[in-house]
Amino acid sequence: MACDDDTLAQLLSTLDRFVKERLVPNEHRVADEDAIPPELVAEMRGLGLFGLSTPVEYGGIGLNMSQEVQVAFVLGQTSPAFRSLIGTNNGIGSQGIVLDGTEEQKKKYLPRLASGDIVGAFALTEPNAGSDASALSTSARLDGDVYVLNGTKRFITNAPEAGLFTVMARTNSEDKGAGGISAFLVEAGTPGLHIGPHDRKMGQKGTHTADVLFEDCRVPASQLLGGREGQGFKTAMKVLDRGRLHIAAVCVGVAERLIRESLRYAMERQQFGKPIAEFQLIQAMLADSRTEAYAARCMVLDAARRRDDGQNVSTEASCCKLFASEMVGRVADRAVQIFGGAGYIADYGIERFYRDVRLFRLYEGTSQIQQLVIARNMMREYA
Repeated sequence: MACDDDTLAQLLSTLDRFVKERLVPNEHRVADEDAIPPELVAEMRGLGLFGLSTPVEYGGIGLNMSQEVQVAFVLGQTSPAFRSLIGTNNGIGSQGIVLDGTEEQKKKYLPRLASGDIVGAFALTEPNAGSDASALSTSARLDGDVYVLNGTKRFITNAPEAGLFTVMARTNSEDKGAGGISAFLVEAGTPGLHIGPHDRKMGQKGTHTADVLFEDCRVPASQLLGGREGQGFKTAMKVLDRGRLHIAAVCVGVAERLIRESLRYAMERQQFGKPIAEFQLIQAMLADSRTEAYAARCMVLDAARRRDDGQNVSTEASCCKLFASEMVGRVADRAVQIFGGAGYIADYGIERFYRDVRLFRLYEGTSQIQQLVIARNMMREYA
């Protein structure tokens, strides 16, 4: 159930002010310290940002997809690290429970995820299973009333902070495809669950990823998501559709921030006795960036409305993720070019965004995977 228009307007206004007054001024600090200050995390909890998409009956705000992408447009106006911390609780860390969890699982975990009391993580990717997620080898063997998990997950966002992991594991060793995969809700601190050291990344400082290792990790059978084996991969795919639209909306927000910064600099920076914004080659870069960002915004809003109307938006979500993530990369590149040497210097923050946005083309499915999804869906529809 969506929240009403007045509540949404108030949320967007409050969030916009929070981004400008609290998050933007702390971007350099987060990058330098590779951590989000605890006081900001507390403020994010107080604003309800960890429960944006969680249904109201479980303690969340209950935004629908159209409303969620509008929030993501605003969150995209600052460092992606802030959005990433709350992103798993609103997306892949909670939506599997929302969509396919038992009522007992929903009551147990959704209120804690919505409040930010615990951070959720989605453990799918493995050292030898990334784009081909159905090739995962982490196993879950039933032993009485518990499942014994063994395997390694890689690049798991928020793993060092997570209190709950949604883990994809193979419960049917004879079924090598998606049908043999199940999902489990594994709490941090469970014996046999180990978190590796923080990954050292190109960008997105303040966002932490790490390996998650399972060594004879015994998980109660009641933690099987939905209470049924063989549903895990289907759950993952349903969750990813929403996640792809969310990421696409964040890309739009970042692009709009970069365009605004580029325009301001071009209006103030003087060369040959006049602002560089008066030079046509600079104007061309600004115009191309504005056009592409506008197109991506329209795509995201349209696909979100379709999803709220109950339509299957697998193709549209992939179109949005593909176009928006590639678009923001081009906008960031133009921003560096417009800033010139200043764009390469850390003081201005443009080079930080340039590195940060590169990740958008990789997670929630690479650009190449989106192309395959789109094309295969087209072929299926034709047939």
